[in-house]
Amino acid sequence: MPSLKDLKNKIASVKNTRKITKAMQMVSAAKLRRAQDAAEAARPYAERMNAVMAGLSASVGTSESAPRLLAGTGKDQVHLLVVMTAERGLCGGFNSTIARLARVRANELLAQGKTVKILTVGKKGREQLRRDFEASMVGHIDLSDVKRVGYANAQNIAREVLARFEAGEFDVATIFYNRFQSVISQVPTAQQIIPAKFEGGTTSALYDYEPSEEAILADLLPRGVATQIFTALLENGASEQGARMSAMDNATRNAGDMIKKYTTIYNRSRQAAITKELIEIISGAEAL
Repeated sequence: MPSLKDLKNKIASVKNTRKITKAMQMVSAAKLRRAQDAAEAARPYAERMNAVMAGLSASVGTSESAPRLLAGTGKDQVHLLVVMTAERGLCGGFNSTIARLARVRANELLAQGKTVKILTVGKKGREQLRRDFEASMVGHIDLSDVKRVGYANAQNIAREVLARFEAGEFDVATIFYNRFQSVISQVPTAQQIIPAKFEGGTTSALYDYEPSEEAILADLLPRGVATQIFTALLENGASEQGARMSAMDNATRNAGDMIKKYTTIYNRSRQAAITKELIEIISGAEAL
């Protein structure tokens, strides 16, 4: 049985922890509103961009003049996995779910005899994947100094991915991130960005393009890669704040429960000590 002093110290320690988790919850709630607005504002542009390029790619098809980013290398032997996680923890299972999805995909590809290369964006993903795939790690992008993610950050990541593709380092690139749905729901997502894949957009035959569809795609596809990465960064940002807010809320509640538990034990122990002292005093008085 811990002493009264130990119990008192535990209660004080948990109370201090509760103050920290409550403060972090409030900070995440404030950041979440801004991050959610940014993610939701980017979706219509990304969807429209996807529809336009889907129509163009449907017209170009698999012709010899199709841009390399659309047609690919003709192989799928080497896969680049771009794993996008947070720079900080204390956000529940946010980082683990992304890393788990990437780990499953990497193991599936390795089982098929494919070569896997991993590019990490965010420290937490690198820490989790390095234990199993250190030999496959080919690069890391640090965003720890970035206060608010902007399109320039997505362009820097896109340039590195495109440069590696042009250098023939991989055949297929896939990004991994969490898509924001709500504070308590973030969906781990794997999205292939090279060769580009688009859904919908079958009405391009109604338009005449100048210059040709191939020329327009050659210019739009690198922007499309950057846009997809930027959208993923924004979705990740909102998901991270939502997950952290939820995790800190749970931690605050658990701390409150622990304080109640320890306070009850402390009161009972204190009452037992007082009762014991009274019994000793009474016994001593009777002995006299």
